[in-house]
This record gives sequence, structure tokens and C-alpha cells, in this order.
Amino acid sequence: MVSHPMEKAANGVGALETQMGELDQPERLRKIISVASIAAGVQFGWALQLSLLTPYVQLLGIPHKWASLIWLCGPISGMLVQPVVGYHSDRCTSRFGRRRPFIVAGAGLVTVAVFLIGYAADIGHSMGDQLNKPPRTRAIAIFALGFWILDVANNTLQGPCRAFLADLSAGNAKKTRTANAFFSFFMAVGNVLGYAAGSYRNLYKVVPFTMTESCDLYCANLKTCFFLSITLLLLVTFVSLCYVKEKPWTPEPTADGKASNVPFFGEIFGAFKELKRPMWMLLIVTALNWIAWFPFLLFDTDWMGREVYGGNSDATASAASKKLYNDGVRTGALGLMLNAIVLGFMSLGVEWIGRKLGGAKRLWGIVNFILAICLAMTVLVTKQAENYRRDHGGAHEKPPGNVTAGALTLFAVLGIPQAITFSIPFALASIFSTNSGAGQGLSLGVLNLAIVVPQMVVSVGGGPFDELFGGGNIPAFVLGAIAAAVSGILALTVLPSPPPDAPAFKATMGFH
Repeated sequence: MVSHPMEKAANGVGALETQMGELDQPERLRKIISVASIAAGVQFGWALQLSLLTPYVQLLGIPHKWASLIWLCGPISGMLVQPVVGYHSDRCTSRFGRRRPFIVAGAGLVTVAVFLIGYAADIGHSMGDQLNKPPRTRAIAIFALGFWILDVANNTLQGPCRAFLADLSAGNAKKTRTANAFFSFFMAVGNVLGYAAGSYRNLYKVVPFTMTESCDLYCANLKTCFFLSITLLLLVTFVSLCYVKEKPWTPEPTADGKASNVPFFGEIFGAFKELKRPMWMLLIVTALNWIAWFPFLLFDTDWMGREVYGGNSDATASAASKKLYNDGVRTGALGLMLNAIVLGFMSLGVEWIGRKLGGAKRLWGIVNFILAICLAMTVLVTKQAENYRRDHGGAHEKPPGNVTAGALTLFAVLGIPQAITFSIPFALASIFSTNSGAGQGLSLGVLNLAIVVPQMVVSVGGGPFDELFGGGNIPAFVLGAIAAAVSGILALTVLPSPPPDAPAFKATMGFH
């Protein structure tokens, strides 16, 4: 008798989840903390990407309106890599375990990518780029290759890390909450380190050989920051994976006596086919939420350098204008460090705050309105900076202290909704997708699609959209504010509340 493909999928997932549930007891807290610490190394690199790479690509000669296209690598690799890695890490039969081989591979790819990005200008110059004739096409090609590899590597790392923490928790409610809290906390630690490194002007002196004929002070600082990030990542990965062992996984035979072997795309299709309305609503709210976030995440430091400080990073800009821009970028990195500090403290208090406000759904809706207000306030800060420069008759005047303080306050306050964005959607996904027919890794990959698709939209349309309204970053920020408000409304009105008696609800974000 031949089994139906969907029946085989169900049997395979059942065997998978059964074996996942056969862990006798959750691992000790120190092992969970050790694995969670890998997030600090990963997020150090992400922080550098978000704060320094957009200005860097413009320095290589890519116009501002097209700079966002570089960020297409992230969502495309996320769309393809995370589901694939999640699927195969659920079923990996390596003697080293299911998750650890993917974490090691991701760390190795990060090392290669960082070298290509950091030395893109040097390699491009050695291949014939003229320093005084932008764009530096060869350097841009090397940079783009390294950037793609870096995004593939980060996606290879993050999914298995989260799934590894779920495995170590073994379904224990307290350990699951603790693992999620520590993962978010170490993400904040990585952000603080990355943004602090990016805001320090003379960091290149730690590694003086980074400054070369084709790599100026800004480029040398970027190169040094990436060296520090890869050192931290390799250190925490090595320590964690040597300390925390993982049992090899062996697939159990199905009812017909054979191991389940459902094709990957068949399982993806099955997962989407079985999604219920609550999960679809979660994907919609998440997508709108990230449409709001990405314009600011991609161009926050560029906004500080260009709109707030009035500088210019184009290769043809004057030295005074470039200096103003770099000063603004460093101030933006300081703002992102404040953001990360608030994010860290907020991450540890999410459960308590959610309980006081009446649950995860209400908390997420409220903080989306905070996000909308902050993004709208960037218009006011920008206008104040422009008025100051106009009134003082100087195109190269730094903004006054109150304008800078206002901008830094926005960065800090945005840490509140960001902490919720990094935790609640993942918790709700684990509840709503219980019967979706997917393992832990694949479920995270499905949710990731609601994050990467908005990033693709912003990457493709952000620059031309800004140019349509006169250039700069403000038009995309205003659009983000509208998306955040709509996301907040849907979270409060359309997104279903999880049943309070659901075990997964109590184990993740029940606030009871």
C-alpha cells in the first residue's frame, strides 16, 4: 500500500517531534547561556552592517538612491537560506549533532565574508580601480560578493542557534522563557559592542596596517571593527560548541518501515497549506511591522550624517562635507549604542510588562504606535537642523546640542519597540504554527519570510521612492511611520489572542 505524500510528511514530522521530545531533562542554565552568547558575536557583525556599510558603499561611488539595492542580498539569502538550513538542521544526522555543524559552517563563512568586505577597496585598487574616478567598480563587485556571503553566513548561524536553544530547553516552560530572554540580551550586548566600535573615530590605530592608500580613515575603522567582530564570534562559538555537546539524531522509521524522506519544497508547501488564520494574521502584522523598521534600520546613520549634520558622503563631495557626514555617522552609531542598551533592559522585562498590559497582543500593538511616533518625529528633527543651518548661514555647521539630543533620544526610545519585535512574533509563531506540519527550524524559516519580503520591498523601492520626493531619507521614514501605525491597529484588532490554556502559550509568552 502506497502512502499519500502529505501522510508521509505528517509521519515524518511526527517522528521528528517525537525524537525532539525524548530529551530527558532540560540542560543546565549555564549551557543555555553559553549557546545564547553566540548571538553577541552574530549581532556585533549585524550592528556594523546597519551602522557603517551604507555610508561605505556610497564612499565606493554608489549613488545614495541606489545604495539600498546592496541590501537586497539580505532578504534574498534569508528567503532561501533560512528555510533550507532550518529544514536540514531538523534532519541532520551528523555525529556532531543537528545544529552544531551549521553553526560552525556559518562562523567560517563569516570569516571569509569579513575579509572580502574589509579589503574590497584594496583588492579593487590592485585590480585597476582609479581612486579619483568613482565609481570603483571592481571594489564594489568584491564588496557585493562579500556582503552576499556575510548574509548567507548570518542566516546559517541564527536559525540553528535559536533551534539549538529550543532543543536544550526540552519543552520546559521556565527554561524556554529564560533561553529567549538570554538570546535577546546577548543580541543587545552585540549591538552595544558594534555601535560603540563604530562610533570611535581612532579605532584603526589598534590595527594600524588597516589604513592604506586606497583605504582612508573611515574605511580603516570599518576594517578594524570587522576584525574585532570576527574575533568575538569565533571565540564565543568555539567555547560554546566545545562546552555544549549535542546528541546525534537518527530518523525513526514510519509505519511502512522506511525512514521518511519528504522533499524540502513539498514540506514547505505542506507547511503553508496547513497554516491557520491566526498564523496568516501574524505574518501580515509582522510584514507591516518590518516595512516600518527597515527604512530606519538601513539608513539611520546615513540620516544623521546627511539630514541632521548636513554632510555628504559622495566621492565628489568636498572634504568639509565628508567630515560633517562622518561626524554624523559616528553620532548615529552612538545613538544605536543607546538603542541597544534600552533594548537589552527591555528584553529582560518583556514578560513583566506584557503581564501588566494584558498580554503579548496588546503589548505588540502599543509599541508599534511608539515606533510610528518616533519615525514621524524624524521629520521634526530634520527640519530643526535645516532651519539652524539656514539661520546661521553655514552649510557646514554642525547641529546645535538640542537637535543632536533630540535625535539621540529617538534612537534610545526605539529600543523599546525593537525589543518586542525581536521576541513576541517568534513566541506567537511557535503557538500558532503548532499544527502547521513543520519542525522547529522550518517554522522559524516560514516566519522569516514575513521579514525578508518587506526588506526586499524597501531595498528595491526605498532609494527611488526617496528620490521621487526630492531625495534624502525622510520620505521612506514617513512611509514607515504609516506602516507601523497600521501594524499596531491590526495587532490590536485582527491578530487573535492565543488561548490561555495552550501549553505553548504558557511556555513562551503567556504572561500568566
